[in-house]
Amino acid sequence: MPSPLSVRSLRLVVRTFSELCITVGTLIVLFVAYVLLWTGVKAADAADDGIATLNSRWARQPAAPSAGAPSAPSASPYRDGKPFATMRIPRFGSGWEWPVLENTEPRTLQKGLGHYSGTARPGESGNFAVAGHRRTYGDPFKDFPKLRPGDAVIVNDGTTWFTYRIAKEPYRTVPTDTAVVDPVPRRSGFEGPGRYLTLTTCEPEWGSSHRLIAWAHLDATRPVSEGKPPDLTG
Repeated sequence: MPSPLSVRSLRLVVRTFSELCITVGTLIVLFVAYVLLWTGVKAADAADDGIATLNSRWARQPAAPSAGAPSAPSASPYRDGKPFATMRIPRFGSGWEWPVLENTEPRTLQKGLGHYSGTARPGESGNFAVAGHRRTYGDPFKDFPKLRPGDAVIVNDGTTWFTYRIAKEPYRTVPTDTAVVDPVPRRSGFEGPGRYLTLTTCEPEWGSSHRLIAWAHLDATRPVSEGKPPDLTG
């Protein structure tokens, strides 16, 4: 028969273990809440601030001098971590709009979408390449697998609306496959130079072992002074 001391010791061990499990469980719940909720709140606030900054800047600049003119090659360099355009994808919902910032550093992608430094600007010849989170920090590309050929991706740089058209369903590859953002991206189906767009995000939905890629080509341009393009008004 166990002694009273042994029973008390066993109860102490069980109670301590139970309290430890509760503490660990609480920490896990708090971490999940942070990942799912708080990072989304922070990203939404940062995105709103970025769009407001752009709208304020654009309100002070002169109108585009000619219809549909792409960004001038002599334009000032983009500033690291700062927004320079907005992106809308109607397939993701009428309220879907995110700022596009320069570079794809982790801190940048916490505020919106990131432009691969060194790739083309919106509307330029070459490949305008943009990355975004699939999950966390607002889940901007959560619905990435829903993209279909013909879907519009609309970029506004303050003077011009650039409407790109998705060329094919998302392509799955590995993170080291950097050729997907080449001027003529590999496996895109594009032949020869053009005005292209590449979108990238993580795959699977809650992991990062692979990447999903979507390619598009420039379909139309429209001066901001003429109002939104048909894909945003129809």
